[in-house]
Amino acid sequence: MRKAAVYRNEDFAGTLTEENINSYIFEYDENYYSDSSKPAVSLTLPKTNRIYKSTYLFPFFYNMISEGANKKLQCIRLKIDENDNFGLLLATAKYDTIGAISIKPLEKNT
Repeated sequence: MRKAAVYRNEDFAGTLTEENINSYIFEYDENYYSDSSKPAVSLTLPKTNRIYKSTYLFPFFYNMISEGANKKLQCIRLKIDENDNFGLLLATAKYDTIGAISIKPLEKNT
C-alpha cells in the first residue's frame, strides 16, 4: 500500500491511497472538509465526508502525470515502470505542478 498527501496551495486537503494496482482511495482531511472557504481539489471530487473509491487512478490525478516521450524519459531517469502511474505521480507531483495541487508521498509506504 502506498499513500500520498494531497495539498491545495500548501494546505493539506486529503489523502490518496493505492491499496493495490486496482484499488484507489481518496479522502478529504476532516479540517479541510469542514472549512467552507476551501474549495474541492477537483470538480470530479466534490468536497464530502465520504471516501471516494476507484478501480483505477482517479482521472484528476492521472492527468497530473506526463504523457508520451516525457513520461518515457521520466520513467527511465527515475527508474519507474511505465505502468506505475501512482509511483510516477509520487515522484513528479511534489513541487512543480500546473495549478494549485501538489502530491507528496507519505512515510511508510509499503
